[in-house]
Amino acid sequence: MLGQGRHAALALVSLLLSWREATPIEVPRDARIQQELKQPPTLVRQSVKDYIVDPRDNIIIECEAKGNPVPTFSWRKNRKFFNIAKDPRVTMRKGSGTLEIGFRSGGRPEDYEGEYQCFAKNDLGTALSNKILLRVSKAPLWPKEVLEPVVVTEGSPLVLLCNPPPGLPPPFTFWMTSGMSPIRQDKRVSMGLNGDMYFSNVIARDADTDYSCNARFPFTHTIQQKNPFTLKVHTKEPYNDTSYNATDPFGGRKVAESTPTFLSPSGSQSSKMVLRDEHLLLECIAAGLPTPTIKWFKKGGDLPGHKVKFEKFNKTLKMVSVSEEDDGEYVCMANNHLGSIRHSIFVHVKAAPYWLDKPTDLVLAPDENGRLVCRANGNPKPEIKWLMNGEPLENPSPNPSRQVLGDTIIFRSVQMGGSAVYQCNASNEHGYLLANAFVSVLDMPPRMLGAKKQLIKVIENNRTFLDCPFFGSPLPELRWFKNGQGSGLDGGQYRAYINGTLEIKKARAEDEGTYTCVASSILGMAENQVSLEVKERTRIVGAPEHKSAIRGSTARFTCKVKSDPSLPVTVTWTKDDKPLYLGWRLKKDEESLTISNVNEGDEGTYACTVKSEIDQDSASARLTVLEEASLNPSVSSALPPDRPDPPMDLDLSDPAARSVRLTWIPGNDHRSPITEFLVQFEEDRWEPGRWQNLSTYPGDFNSVILQLAPFVNYQFRVIAINTVGQSQPSRPSPRYKTSGAAPDAIPRGVRGWGSEKDNMEISWEPLLDLERNGPNLRYSVWWRRKDAGEEWSNVTTEGSKHVVHNTDTYVPYEVKVQARNEFGPGPESNQVIGYSGEDVPTDAPTDLRVSKVGSTKANIHWKPVDPASVRGEFKEYKLYYWRESSLVPGLLVSKEKRTKGVYSTASEPSGILSDLVPYSRYQMFMVVANGRFEGPPSNTVEFTTKEGVPDAPRFFRINRRSFDSIYLEWDKPLEPNGILIGYQLKYRIVNGSRVGGRTQLETFFPNVTDFTLRLPDRSTRYNFFLSALTQIGAGEVFAEESPPFANQENFTDTTGLGDKTVKVVQVNQQPPIRVADLIAGAKYHLRVYSHAFNSISSKYITFKTKAAYIDQVDIATQGWFIGLMCAIALIILILLIVCFIKRSRGGKYPGGGFVAGFAEYLVRDKKDLPLDPVDQKEDGSFDYHSDEDNKPLQGSQTSLDGNVKESDDSLVDYGEGGDGQFNEDGSFIGQYTVKKDKDETEGNESSEATSPVNAIYSLA
Repeated sequence: MLGQGRHAALALVSLLLSWREATPIEVPRDARIQQELKQPPTLVRQSVKDYIVDPRDNIIIECEAKGNPVPTFSWRKNRKFFNIAKDPRVTMRKGSGTLEIGFRSGGRPEDYEGEYQCFAKNDLGTALSNKILLRVSKAPLWPKEVLEPVVVTEGSPLVLLCNPPPGLPPPFTFWMTSGMSPIRQDKRVSMGLNGDMYFSNVIARDADTDYSCNARFPFTHTIQQKNPFTLKVHTKEPYNDTSYNATDPFGGRKVAESTPTFLSPSGSQSSKMVLRDEHLLLECIAAGLPTPTIKWFKKGGDLPGHKVKFEKFNKTLKMVSVSEEDDGEYVCMANNHLGSIRHSIFVHVKAAPYWLDKPTDLVLAPDENGRLVCRANGNPKPEIKWLMNGEPLENPSPNPSRQVLGDTIIFRSVQMGGSAVYQCNASNEHGYLLANAFVSVLDMPPRMLGAKKQLIKVIENNRTFLDCPFFGSPLPELRWFKNGQGSGLDGGQYRAYINGTLEIKKARAEDEGTYTCVASSILGMAENQVSLEVKERTRIVGAPEHKSAIRGSTARFTCKVKSDPSLPVTVTWTKDDKPLYLGWRLKKDEESLTISNVNEGDEGTYACTVKSEIDQDSASARLTVLEEASLNPSVSSALPPDRPDPPMDLDLSDPAARSVRLTWIPGNDHRSPITEFLVQFEEDRWEPGRWQNLSTYPGDFNSVILQLAPFVNYQFRVIAINTVGQSQPSRPSPRYKTSGAAPDAIPRGVRGWGSEKDNMEISWEPLLDLERNGPNLRYSVWWRRKDAGEEWSNVTTEGSKHVVHNTDTYVPYEVKVQARNEFGPGPESNQVIGYSGEDVPTDAPTDLRVSKVGSTKANIHWKPVDPASVRGEFKEYKLYYWRESSLVPGLLVSKEKRTKGVYSTASEPSGILSDLVPYSRYQMFMVVANGRFEGPPSNTVEFTTKEGVPDAPRFFRINRRSFDSIYLEWDKPLEPNGILIGYQLKYRIVNGSRVGGRTQLETFFPNVTDFTLRLPDRSTRYNFFLSALTQIGAGEVFAEESPPFANQENFTDTTGLGDKTVKVVQVNQQPPIRVADLIAGAKYHLRVYSHAFNSISSKYITFKTKAAYIDQVDIATQGWFIGLMCAIALIILILLIVCFIKRSRGGKYPGGGFVAGFAEYLVRDKKDLPLDPVDQKEDGSFDYHSDEDNKPLQGSQTSLDGNVKESDDSLVDYGEGGDGQFNEDGSFIGQYTVKKDKDETEGNESSEATSPVNAIYSLA
């Protein structure tokens, strides 16, 4: 057998290599061709395979076929010839093979039960019907039986057997009382799939009725009733019917509870076989007290929710359209509070044969090749058998031009007389499929099917098609010629189609002429001619214009036409889309329409339409009839223009399916002509009460055709508009309801995408309310796999989404959506390409490596993955990298992973990894990513960056500890980026805003972090530039300017009561931060910045504090205030006298601090003084200042001792909270200056924040 199979396969390969298959010939539906064409029989109608008939009616077994010559029919019954002529009850319909069996003269329908098969035959072959199993419907009576009363103990389970008589088809069973009232079913009492009535537990109330099983037979429409069961329930305690309630069915009596047990099915497991595409019904009914609850599971997976439904109080699982993936173990669990029990049902899904590739009719010419393919699937795999004209084919075949290879028949060099009908039978133990496909060998010379010598007239520059239908066997070759000259026309301006049509892309005058189409084959030649004339377009070159005419005058509309001289044209006029009847007042000439003695009835829209035999053009204009001019226009012209009055008397006329005419009377325009009318509508179905704009019309219109949507109940109103504005809306018109129609709109935004790896969600934008066009809007959704040759699958849904399940991973689908309602379907959307869901990529990039590693960059290389392994849309290669450690001893680093995406489809991809920290050890790996998932990681690579220049020092403080020296202090950089070899400090003198003098340089060892500089003069100021050094060079510079005097920590730049005051607040807690000790009514500028990193700073915000509360009572008139001011003035006068006396004697006065503090208080009490310019530091940061702290007293000194010291206070001293970390980088610093006396300042030094990142609130 193995050798034979190998030889057959080799034979098939060699055969396919040596032949050239011809394209099957499509026979046109031309009446003459169909009459002449010889064709084997084709079945067009037959009865179903399993045919059950009503014994009260005549039996009709259908079999109809077509063919040429007309087929004759014969029948087999139970595989033997059925002689119809010998049975007077059996007749065959004329012109078909349909049998009619009548019983008016007697006879039993049961005598005709059996298997029937129809044969349709003519000279070219024989077609077979399916084997039709005829059975007569049966409705047997219920056997008579005497049923003893059923005695059961309360709380026990019970099963009442139905056992209906076997019918054909099986009867439908149901339970009722003997009084024909239905038995109420619930969680406790229900009917099983076999018709039996199951009680999970019996209660005393169950004995109040009797129980009768009924069987309804569908063919006879009769119901038979079984003798009723009488139920007696024994109770341990007396039963009182009045004590029954649903929550306590036992009326408070003690009934023994029981754990669940199964009434159906029995045992711990069972099995069930179901065929593909059929419905699966699984049942679990349990006994127990309390009544058990049933739950269902599928072992090894989830229940397919889209096709599973639970019925009969969860006791029945119903699954529709079963497929092979539904095979498996299903578990039902019954439980109550005493326990639970399980039952496993093993479902085996089998399949009767179903088509994968059904054979189709084949028409071939002599000496051509072809094949019939018959592919079917099933479970078990079906067996394929071939028949020819109803007889089995022999293999090997005695016919050398035909070879059977499994599910394929190969035809080579067919000849006349080789026509036949072939039957393919695919069968397994669950059923069979039978298909007829004829092979017709046709020998016919070319012939033309269209009209002879057509004349076609077309408009210049239009796309034109010349048709030349033809037929022949073998299929002729068709060529086009112009004016009988030259080679075939195809290419450039012309395009020839295989169906015989010639396209002229843009017809011009030079394309005129006679075109000849010639069809030729080995059997001959046929030709036809088409004459083409190219004409000039008909158009209106002088269109009518809108006119206004005074009543009684004459109006004239012009309509000048230009057309092809050889085409006669007709000009017609219409008024408001209705024919215009000419008379003594209305006259028409070649180019105009004249209306004499104009009156109100002439007002309207006049349209001029010019038609030729191949095209037309039209134009329209409106006539407005005016009253005579006012006799005294000067009175009205003296008044200013105003909005128009609303239109009046709205009227609807000319109703149509999607339009209606709206007419109105314009209101007074109030000396400003109406320029346009706005028509609005309101409908009461979707958004009642909401007026929406419909359209606008020129101001000289008062009657318009409104284009409407179907299935809408409209009412309209009109608004007049002039140059002043809009009028009030008119009164609404009567309502007008349009009739329904199929949707016109195409669903928008159609897309297909996968939310899971085995599905595709098809979604779209639902139609707008006014696009529904009718009730019961639904959407038909089609999809099929792209380029797979599949048939369209479709579903209808009311929502705007449908999920296709069980798809392959990330495959393209063609998707289209169509809206439909009760009136029919709308247009289909364009086909869009959607994709099913993505899955986790299977492969990892390989051979990940680095090259050209610098201090901050490295080149990366890797080998790409197989595109098929991405299992989705390729997005990028994602590189994960992290800093493992620093090569600087003792420096701790963050190992947080960072990512970099690289999109590359090159065969040798590469990329550049930047923003690396110098002098560090890095690790990295790479994954491939699709739209949803990342694949497995590549090999992990470790590399080391080279040494670089360091960052700026962590901080740089400048303090003046005496009049003649400056103390500088700094800290190591956060990132040294190498081994520190020292620091360099450059500085130069600053004279006001100018920089002078030469730059001086100091270098320090890496362990030195401070320096004291002697000043040549106490007023000397410097610009300092500090940077750290490695072997590579100097790093980022930290620039600062020394303060002119006073101890200035934390970069506080103050000048006492001079030009500016910057208040800096150190912050060590989470925001929000409360800033205290501000001045009422003062303007401040605030920012937050980092001490460690100068570049990190917020923008400035400006705010003003509220003014101090002032009582509404005039305080200056209050006696206590006057006395207080007098006392304060007296004290100040005494102190000033003491001070002058002390100074004149050369002594020191103890009250100087008090005077300075009081002067400061007076300065702060001033409000709304202008801001000084912004002081910009050289390091790029900004400090803004409060105006209220800057203005000295008129004629007073800045300070009595010439030097005011200020200190920084922690915000904790003023805020509401304690210390708290702002973020994981460290504490923040904020600062603001507060004027204190000297003792308090010296005793309250601020501490330096230890965080690497210090935020500063700069408040001015």
